[in-house]
Formats: sequence, structure tokens, C-alpha cells
Amino acid sequence: MLAWLDLGSNTWIAHVFIVVLLTVVVNFSIRILLKKTHEKLLLTDNSWDDAVLIAARKPLALLVWVIGLSIAAEIIQGVTENELFEYVSLVRRIAIILLLMTFLTKLIKNIEENILLKTKKSEIEADEVTIRVLARLLRLSVLITTGLVILQTLGISVTGVVAFGGIGGIAIGFAAQDLLANFFGGLIIYLDRPFTVGDWIRSPDREIEGTVEDIGWRLTVIRTFDKRPLYIPNSIFTKISVENPSRMSNRRIYETIGLRYCDAAKVREIITAVKAMLIKHEEIDSDKTLIVNFNAMAASSLDFFIYTFTKTTEWVYFHEVKQDVLLKVIDIVHEHDADIAFPTTTLDGPLPVELIEKPKT
Repeated sequence: MLAWLDLGSNTWIAHVFIVVLLTVVVNFSIRILLKKTHEKLLLTDNSWDDAVLIAARKPLALLVWVIGLSIAAEIIQGVTENELFEYVSLVRRIAIILLLMTFLTKLIKNIEENILLKTKKSEIEADEVTIRVLARLLRLSVLITTGLVILQTLGISVTGVVAFGGIGGIAIGFAAQDLLANFFGGLIIYLDRPFTVGDWIRSPDREIEGTVEDIGWRLTVIRTFDKRPLYIPNSIFTKISVENPSRMSNRRIYETIGLRYCDAAKVREIITAVKAMLIKHEEIDSDKTLIVNFNAMAASSLDFFIYTFTKTTEWVYFHEVKQDVLLKVIDIVHEHDADIAFPTTTLDGPLPVELIEKPKT
């Protein structure tokens, strides 16, 4: 490969100097070229070419150094008996493999960020959790493939490693049961998708309630309503029930109203008026179940209940709608010269003295 060099003389020093100098010049030229190209690509609407170029800048610069220094090392190898220089070719191949891995992982990261950015700008429809999980899987695949290729380059049989991995995997499985359980728990969350980042979730089985901030391979981060971060191992979600209020189609209003017993003659009219009000209400979904019925003769009130659904699922606005509905119910009750009942007790006292029958003498 280097037969053109006169290795028997001291000219090898000049050759090494020339190779290193060319390496510096080529590296500098590539950096300038990539910088100019990047400036031009920033002016275009296509963000994918930017992702490729940004991922390639550092690996390309390092590749020039790897090739240049390996050639210089081979020149030195021709005039020295040092055994270390025998590994120059092997080190070069491994370095190129690692640089390729760096390029691919960085490219995957850039593409992930571009897709998430376009998702936030509503240019494309995509699930953030799905994008992040797929990106992690791709990066993990690149890392595993790189490791196997390096082992093969070092002369280690990949088949033997896989066979050893099958035996060692049993021991590792017992030693890392929780870690594996959390990993597969995260995988199940990804496959079943009971919730995504940004959803409000809660569990009736555990004291878990808040907004999902991140779904990792081992932990899911939930921000509680008092703004505390809650870190939950993913394996927990395979054992508990999870409610997702963020995916509600409607919110329910279910209230019991009590009228006074002296307003018994007006109950029918009040119920009819309340039901008509709900049907006409702009924020009540009349296509869903709507019930207004007298259903109990309580100790100190005649009770009727309201069972209906709002169109909104937004928590704060729902309470505004509910407040409006209840205030209108009060207005209807008062319009019928009736009133809301409150707990009352009637006491029967002793008879007046003049009404008490006197004993006969």
C-alpha cells in the first residue's frame, strides 16, 4: 500500500509530516464546506437535509483524522518494530464503525426532534410517545448492531456470544427482575397506550393522580396537582386500574335537589321547567342521557335529581357550566314560589291548660 515511500531512509519523517499536514488541511476544508452548506440549507424549507448534515459534521471531521493518523502510523510501522503499530488497521476499522454509529444515533435524534417540532406546530399528526419510543428502539438497535460488528471485527464469534447470552440471560433475569419488569411494563404502556404524555390520569387502586410528563423505559413521571413530581415504576401499571379523564367524551352533572314539603303541589311543575331548561342549555349535550325525576320523600324534603352531561370535558369550564345550571335551578324554584328545603324538625309540645280534660269529681 505504501510501496512508493522510501522507508529505508529518513524521508519517512517528511512523509509523516506531509500526511499530518494534509489531514489538517482536508479537515479544515471539510469544516468550511460543511459550514457553508449548512448556512444554505437553513434557507430552505426542508428540515431533513439539515438533520443529515448536522449529524454528519462531527463524524466526518473525526473520520479525516482517523484516516490521516492511521496512514501516518502505518508509515512509522515500516521503520519500527514496535508491536503496537500492528493494531493500526484494527483500530482504524473500529473507529470507523464507532463514527458510523455516532452518525446514525445523532441522525435518529435529529429526525425525532424534527417530527416532534412539526407535531407541536400541527403540521403533521403523530403521537409523541410513539415517536420517542420508536426513536429509542432505533438507537438501541444501532448500539446493539455496533457492538456485534465490533466483536466480529475483533475476531470474536458472534454466534458464541449469542449462545452465551442465552445462558447468561437467565442469570441476569433473576438478578434484574425489577428492571426487566419495568422495561416490559413500559413496552406494554407503549403497545396498549392507556395514556400518553400530557394526559391527566388517576388510579382508584393507588394514590396516583396527576398529569403525565414522561414515559421512560423504567419510570413514568407524573406531575401531581400540587406540582410535585411522582416517579412510578412502569411495572406498577400492569397491576392497577388506571382512569384517563383526559379521554372523557363528556362530564356528568349528578345532583339531588330537595324541596320543602309545603311545596308538594309545585314539584311536578318545577321538574318540568328544570328539564326544559337543560334541554335548551347550550352547554348540555341533549343527545346523552338526561334525567330530571322526583325520586325520594326524605325526612325533611321532597327530593328530585338531575342527571345530565356537559359538552365540555375541560375541568375548569365544566364547573362554570355546572354553576350556571344550579343557579338556574334555584331561579326556577323561586319563580314557582317554592324554596330549597333544609333539615327541619317538628316538635309536638304539651296541650294548653284549658284543653286538658279535668278529672270528674
